[in-house]
Amino acid sequence: MNKPEIRQALRQAHEQMIEYLSGLSEADFTFVADDKWSAGQQMEHICLSLKPLRQIMMLPPFLLRWLWGKPNRPGRSYEALVARYQQKLSEGGRATGRFIPKVVPFSKRDELAQTILSEVEKIGHRLDHFSEQELDTLLLPHPLLGKLTLREMMYFSIYHAGHHQKSLAQAHKK
Repeated sequence: MNKPEIRQALRQAHEQMIEYLSGLSEADFTFVADDKWSAGQQMEHICLSLKPLRQIMMLPPFLLRWLWGKPNRPGRSYEALVARYQQKLSEGGRATGRFIPKVVPFSKRDELAQTILSEVEKIGHRLDHFSEQELDTLLLPHPLLGKLTLREMMYFSIYHAGHHQKSLAQAHKK
């Protein structure tokens, strides 16, 4: 995917997730099944993952290179990145530390939705400050996947929204 395609996919994935969550009743929004997160917690988790990405993207490229170096492998495709993430999850990988959400009341749903859309928009704007080449040569840290290229991090963020939406849909089918 190129930058315009990434930006569009990022927006669409998060809008679809929010549309799904906006249709949930209060009981469904706060429902917790099988030691999983509620819909509110899933929204909070998405916010907790988008904010640091946007903040890191505010740094100049030379600083990103200084902090995390250069890639020692070719960049992964969207499909390869998703497969790697799914593998890490199957091996027991989970969110840790600051990415674990607290309990979220139903009254926070609209605020969280606005925050997510705002963060996605800001990330899209920041993406415009990087060249296509920089998307493949700048590294960012991911707590579960290690160092990812900026393009891979965008792929992850696109997939991440859908992953949590799917998780919620499966929990509500039970």
